[in-house]
Amino acid sequence: MTDTRRRVKLYALNVDRQWDDRGTGHVSSTYVDRLKGISLLVRAEADGSLLLESKILPDTLYQKQQDTLIVWAEGDNFDLALSFQEKAGCDEIWEKICQVQGKDPSVDITQEVVEESEDERYDEMPDSGPPIELPPVELGRLEEIKRLISSNISSSTRKEKLAEAIENECYISKLMDVFHMCEDLSNMDGLHHLYDIMKTIFLLNKNALFEVMFADDLIFDIVGCLEYDPSTTAPRKHRQYLRTMSKFKEVIPISNPELLAKIHQTYRVQYIQDVVLPTPTVFEDNMLSALSSFIFFNKVEIVTLIQEDEKFLPDLLGLLTDENTPDAKRRDLVLFLKEYCNFAHSLQPQGKESFYKTLSSLGILSALELTLPSDDLPTKTASIDILTYIVEFSPSVVREYTLQQASTSDEEELLLINVIIDQMITDTDPELGRAVQLMGILKILIDPENMLASSNKSEKTDFLTNFYKHSIHVLIAPLLANTVSNEPAKDDCQTVQLLGIILELLSFCVEHHSYHIKNCILTKDLLRRILVLMKSSHTFLVLCALRFMRKIIALKDEFYNRYIVKGNLFAPVIDAFIRNNGRYNLLDSAVLEMFEFLKLEDIKSLCSHVVENYGKVLDEVDYVQTFKALKLKYNQNQDKLRDRDKTSIDSVLRNSRFRRDQRQLEEEEEMWFNEEDEFEEGEAVVPANASIASNIIAKKISSELDSLVGKPVGDRKNEGCSGGKAVGAKASLMNNNLSSSGPLSPTSTDNKCAALFNKALVDYEGDSDEEEEEVGQLLSPHKRPRFS
Repeated sequence: MTDTRRRVKLYALNVDRQWDDRGTGHVSSTYVDRLKGISLLVRAEADGSLLLESKILPDTLYQKQQDTLIVWAEGDNFDLALSFQEKAGCDEIWEKICQVQGKDPSVDITQEVVEESEDERYDEMPDSGPPIELPPVELGRLEEIKRLISSNISSSTRKEKLAEAIENECYISKLMDVFHMCEDLSNMDGLHHLYDIMKTIFLLNKNALFEVMFADDLIFDIVGCLEYDPSTTAPRKHRQYLRTMSKFKEVIPISNPELLAKIHQTYRVQYIQDVVLPTPTVFEDNMLSALSSFIFFNKVEIVTLIQEDEKFLPDLLGLLTDENTPDAKRRDLVLFLKEYCNFAHSLQPQGKESFYKTLSSLGILSALELTLPSDDLPTKTASIDILTYIVEFSPSVVREYTLQQASTSDEEELLLINVIIDQMITDTDPELGRAVQLMGILKILIDPENMLASSNKSEKTDFLTNFYKHSIHVLIAPLLANTVSNEPAKDDCQTVQLLGIILELLSFCVEHHSYHIKNCILTKDLLRRILVLMKSSHTFLVLCALRFMRKIIALKDEFYNRYIVKGNLFAPVIDAFIRNNGRYNLLDSAVLEMFEFLKLEDIKSLCSHVVENYGKVLDEVDYVQTFKALKLKYNQNQDKLRDRDKTSIDSVLRNSRFRRDQRQLEEEEEMWFNEEDEFEEGEAVVPANASIASNIIAKKISSELDSLVGKPVGDRKNEGCSGGKAVGAKASLMNNNLSSSGPLSPTSTDNKCAALFNKALVDYEGDSDEEEEEVGQLLSPHKRPRFS
């Protein structure tokens, strides 16, 4: 057996009823000791790893579809499928399965699952009952056929027998002969019966029947039957649409007849599912899964056949980028490429990766650079859809391409990301539908979260640096142009919507980027410009500007906080809040929430700024407690600051040479006077943190002196400064810059004494000559003063 006959794709049905591609490999049927039975084994084509090991159980239902598919269920809710490259390989494995289960290989299903019918009248039908006998296909017996088929749809066992009977008796072809007769005779009753019959046959959900119904010779008759819905007054015209209005365009000649047939069939079946068939009810929702699978596998086959054609895609992209290609031809090429990407969108990740790698290597992104700015709206819209498909699957491909452009070209306007931004801000759609779609693309591209899994570790740094260097100014240009003065230059609906889109992107940047956007905001004074939009007559734009500021405040970054305080940037917010005049709306709630956040998070710098500058205005807002609580929080913070200052002052006093114990004070003074050490200039006894003292400290010192000497300082005029404000001995004790020789001068003035205290407490720089002369007049070289 050759490898190609055994080559398969393994699929598993997920919870969304979509087939997941589990890999490509080679299948075999072998006895497995561990499972104690014949099992299906699939080993990966790439590395030989085991993709599937499934024991063939005697009671498992296996089904063969489309001659190359084998479908079965592992457990209750886990469906598997093997898609063979060749029919011969499928037949071989099918024979092995039937051999293990003791079934005839000519059948397409090996078991019959018994389900309880919801209608009690079907309980009389035994599961092992005889095959269903269908009435002869005659015009007069159509109603009888309809009743028979409808009565057997509720039991899965009877459905299987009914489908088998229809297939074996070529019943569908016979029904189509009667359909032609009814149309020729304009027999509406017969046509209505045929509609019900065909609708029920669809609900049998059997792939073998679909193969017959969707063949080229019958598919238009099937569509014709479904035109005569009894609930409508006039028949539909689906056949006319498929034959005349929907025209197939070969933008590139397709030489493969199998590919061409698959494209036609898939389009028609998709039309039947989406348009012709009525919307399924809740009970019928899962009864057309085989039809969805039929379309899915057809799309997979189409994508694969096109990829395997070595000439088709290169020729297509070559024509797309050729400057001589007419606009109409280019539109058809882009529309085909969009449809092709749409088919590939249903592939599983492994298949998608191969698909987009192929397109990228052929230059799809450089082609989109030419088609995105197209004046032809269908071309532009299709190009945006293609780019969306690529970015949603692999944004790194686009980022890498952009970085390569930036390194090789000096023309910023030609960068793909700048082309995207330019098309977003110049969108002519009144609803800005294309701009919204392009905003979604940009958001994915600049999102650091999907950069983390990239194999290129420097992608995040390189791309964001490149974006803020070459592209951010293009993005914010309309915003800056509209906020030159204190009011928005334009306030029409389209401008407002565009600025809202730009602000949403900038808010995303604030939330997910750190250094780059902060640098942009601070250097371009961007927040102040954005807050100009708070004066817009459109509340939507006012809220967008407020949301941007809220994102910044949420970061609790002191750089941003200082920027807000320095620029007085709460003023536009307060103005808008006052203009709103307490109306109960979203703007009122958004502003209140912002100030509530300041209070709860206790952002001290912003709380203080708001209360100190806008406290009087906000005090009048009494329908909420937000501003009262904010003011209370501010007062609490101020109390804490005063307590901290007081604690610092007490620490200074405790660390000085003042002592309340007089005996201890005298002993320390005696030791100090007896020491012969000389202090160097600029050296201070008072600790360095004494520089925080103020006039409060001077008062404290006077109080301490009174308690130490037992009488008012003013009574000791002969020992210190005149006017009773200080003591000379104390001044010499506090200031080591004073000379150790010389007596206190009895003629010292109050100003000199006050200056001495101030110098001792707050001035630590080196003394000047002038200060040394003053000190020489104050101190005598013969005697140091002492406290009595």
